[in-house]
Amino acid sequence: MTVDLAKVKEQVAQGSNELLEQAKLSKGAIFVLGISTSAIAGAKMASAPSAKIGKAVVDTLYDILQPQGIELAVEGCVEINRALTVERRVAEKHHLEIVTVYPSMRASGAAQIAAFQRFDDPVEVEHITADAGMDIGDCDIGMHIRFVQLPVRTSIDTVGQAHTRFMSSRPKLIGGARANYKWEPFD
Repeated sequence: MTVDLAKVKEQVAQGSNELLEQAKLSKGAIFVLGISTSAIAGAKMASAPSAKIGKAVVDTLYDILQPQGIELAVEGCVEINRALTVERRVAEKHHLEIVTVYPSMRASGAAQIAAFQRFDDPVEVEHITADAGMDIGDCDIGMHIRFVQLPVRTSIDTVGQAHTRFMSSRPKLIGGARANYKWEPFD
């Protein structure tokens, strides 16, 4: 199938910008990308990975997130237990365990390869707790988003042919009936 890469980039940019507007992430936040380049092209997940699509999506997100100081983490597929590509400095700052595996078209996919090519010092980590994310192709990124996850509605529900979801998070509300969830200073 032919994929309009300009349209894919436009959809990724619009959806991620709408998510960022609603999520109000701060500098240093982590944004996770789950992606099936096969699904974007209209194929069954993991059946037709595309380096061009992976590069288009990763480059678009990187160019949006980096100037805002938001860190990108790119999820791999089940063959590598959904490990994520991040910058080494992110792994070190957040005390994430670095694992030894490298992305390939057969196991982890085109987007992780694009991240390895784009990042300054990429590494793979086994687990992460991100603040928000974009799931292109129903990759189920919820395991990588901090509790409490919040679905974010945007004007984008597909990228290419792939169903797309956006998530943010908020701190848990704890306590009981007498707990306050808004700060009210005492006189």
